[in-house]
Amino acid sequence: MISDGLADVVVLTPRRFGDERGWFCETFSAARMAEAGLGHLNWVQDNHSFSAAKGTLRGLHYQAPPHAQDKLVRCSRGAILDVAVDFRAGSPTFAKWVAVELSAANGQQLLVPKGFLHGFVTLTDDTEVQYKCTDFYAPDCDGAVRWDDPQIGIDWGLTAPPVLSAKDATAPLLADAPRPFQWENK
Repeated sequence: MISDGLADVVVLTPRRFGDERGWFCETFSAARMAEAGLGHLNWVQDNHSFSAAKGTLRGLHYQAPPHAQDKLVRCSRGAILDVAVDFRAGSPTFAKWVAVELSAANGQQLLVPKGFLHGFVTLTDDTEVQYKCTDFYAPDCDGAVRWDDPQIGIDWGLTAPPVLSAKDATAPLLADAPRPFQWENK
């Protein structure tokens, strides 16, 4: 399911080259990013998470300035519903969201720009997610918004309560969260 109107969030599908052995794929290429108009992004950190249980929900997270992060997210094992939410104060799409199924099978990636909340729920057991970031993790800039905030209204497709961290279970609602990002009309 994809929500309309979030042009800054980009789905990328790297090409796979297959033969009788399987397939090969460049998961990141600076040249391909430049061709897509994304060459200005300077990736400095790679992260890798493992979630044992289907229904594990991580998010909605952000890292505030001066250490805000763009993220390039992919699922290398299993499948996730990956979600980005416009978190830029003053944006005409503030609190709107987009969700994309990323899986090891489809090889798609989601570019989540600075100023967007990010979260995902695992659709399978034993799921691994890898993502590149344009800034280093800074605990003093770390923040979150409730995954089930009614103002945002994300349809996570859950049939049971999710597995959450203590941080995610107690994150503030959007109305109570700080506004570290401002929309800039381009």
